[in-house]
Amino acid sequence: MARLLTRRRLLRGAGLAAPALLLAGCDRLGASPSFRDMVLGSGEWLSWRVHRLIGANALAREYDPAEMSPRFRTNGNTSPRAPEWQRHAAAGFADWRLAVGGLVEGPRGFSLAELRALPVRSQITRHDCVEGWSAIGKWTGTPLAEVLNAVRLLPVARYIVLHCADDFGGEPYYESIDLVDAFHPQTILAWGMNDAPLPLGHGAPLRLRVERQLGYKHAKFVMRIEAVANLAATGRGRGGFWEDVAGYDWYAGI
Repeated sequence: MARLLTRRRLLRGAGLAAPALLLAGCDRLGASPSFRDMVLGSGEWLSWRVHRLIGANALAREYDPAEMSPRFRTNGNTSPRAPEWQRHAAAGFADWRLAVGGLVEGPRGFSLAELRALPVRSQITRHDCVEGWSAIGKWTGTPLAEVLNAVRLLPVARYIVLHCADDFGGEPYYESIDLVDAFHPQTILAWGMNDAPLPLGHGAPLRLRVERQLGYKHAKFVMRIEAVANLAATGRGRGGFWEDVAGYDWYAGI
């Protein structure tokens, strides 16, 4: 009979996995598919399980207004080339709508006004980029949970996929999170930043803020949200653009 996995044994395993995770920055070892899949992949899996077992409801730190960064740099794309997004941007997103569908009972679209009419959350948090920089900013938006509750997820739904207007080399950006993060109180669809409308360079009209994960999970220029049972049909099957093209971890918990 298999022994139960105790919290102490799990944490000890996480400590043993830490050196392997540090090797993610080593080009020669990280470039080896077998090493990445067997060692780095197991570290990602363990990190995800530890967070889910002992920290599923933990909150990311929130800061005082005086601690906000004087400059919050943009990253990634700052102006999508998609004609649909450009048309909406030129019109101030007046007739833009967020499409929400997939494994839901009532797929529908949400205008910015409808999103703002739902409960609103503001939070001052730190953005940690995989490139090695951080910044503290204030984000205001609609909790993703409110949107998902409005469309009523089907029982088979397990992940939320965000489809975006920007692209890299012609391939649209996309990301995904599980339902634990989707319903976390700090996971919001932000339409405001630093007490002003969300700037174009930061993902207007809408971006994801999933505060317990690294910056590349915070999808910008969100156009459509899809509830799915698995990630096999999302991009190339790893659940996110950078996960597919560069081998980033799908779970980027911090």
